Amino acid sequence: MIPVCRLEDLPEGESVRIDTTPPIAVFHTEDGRLYAIDDTCTHQDASLSEGWLEGCLVECPLHAASFDLRTGEPTCLPARRPVRTHRVTVDDGMVHVHLVAEEGTAA
Repeated sequence: MIPVCRLEDLPEGESVRIDTTPPIAVFHTEDGRLYAIDDTCTHQDASLSEGWLEGCLVECPLHAASFDLRTGEPTCLPARRPVRTHRVTVDDGMVHVHLVAEEGTAA
C-alpha cells in the first residue's frame, strides 16, 4: 500500500503521478471517485496523468488515445493494449494505492 496524498489535496477533476516503478497515475473524477492506473500510455511513452480527464476516461496528451479508468481498457486508437488498474482506498483522509503485481512477479 502506497500513501499518495491527502484527499483534500487532490481536487475533483485532477490527477497526481506517483514515481513508483512503473509510475502510477491517481485520478479524482468530478463525481468524487478515485482511480489508479499505470501512468504510461501503452501506445507510446506519455504520462496519462498529464492527459485530459472526462468522466471515467483519460485521454493521452500525445496522440489522443483514451483509456477507461475503471478497467484500463483503451476506448479508441491508437492504443490497443490496456493499462493496469490499481485499487485505491482512503483511510483517515489519506489516499492509498494498492499495487497490482505484474504477471510473474510477487506483489
